[in-house]
Amino acid sequence: MQTLDSRNPGFCRAVPRMRGFTRLGWGCAAMLLALAFAIPAQAQSVRQGVSAFHRQDYATASRIFIPLAERGDAAAQSYLGMLFETGRGVPQNYTEAAMWYRRAAEQGDSRAQYSLGLLYDRGQGVPQDIVEASKWLNLATAAAPPQVREARARIRDAVTTKMTRGEIAQARLRALEWAPSREH
Repeated sequence: MQTLDSRNPGFCRAVPRMRGFTRLGWGCAAMLLALAFAIPAQAQSVRQGVSAFHRQDYATASRIFIPLAERGDAAAQSYLGMLFETGRGVPQNYTEAAMWYRRAAEQGDSRAQYSLGLLYDRGQGVPQDIVEASKWLNLATAAAPPQVREARARIRDAVTTKMTRGEIAQARLRALEWAPSREH
C-alpha cells in the first residue's frame, strides 16, 4: 500500500485526478498558495522575532532573524546586529554585529546607522574611524523618530567634539553623498 507522503517518490502517482485538476495542476495551485502567503508570513516572522526579543527569548529571536536578515530584511539585520553586539542568543562578536548593522544601515535603517556609528567611534568590530562614526551618527540623527532625535544628537555632538574642522567637514560631506540602497 502506498502512503501519501510528499517525500515518497511515488507520491504524485498516488494522488488521483480530482475535479479536473491533474497532479501538475495541484502542484501549481499549491505553489501559488505558498507564494501568496510568503510575504505576510515573512512580515509575521519579523514581528515574532521582535516579540521574542522583547520577551528576552534571545535564542528564539536569533533563529527567526537570521534567515530574514540573510534575505535582506533591514529590521531583522538591525536586531541581529544588536544580538551579536550584546552576545544575547548568539556568541558576542563585534565584527559580526558591525556587518549586520552595515547591511541594515546601507538600506537606511536609522537604528543600525546609530549603532554602526558607535562601533566606529569605539573601534569595535571595525577599525576606529571618527569620520565614519560621525557620518553614520549624522545620518541616524537626521532619520531618527522625534522621541529619540535629541538623545542621538547629544551623542553625535559628543563625538564631534573629538574631531577637527576638516574631519567634521569630511563626515558631513560623506553623509550628504550617501544614498540608501536595497539588497537584491
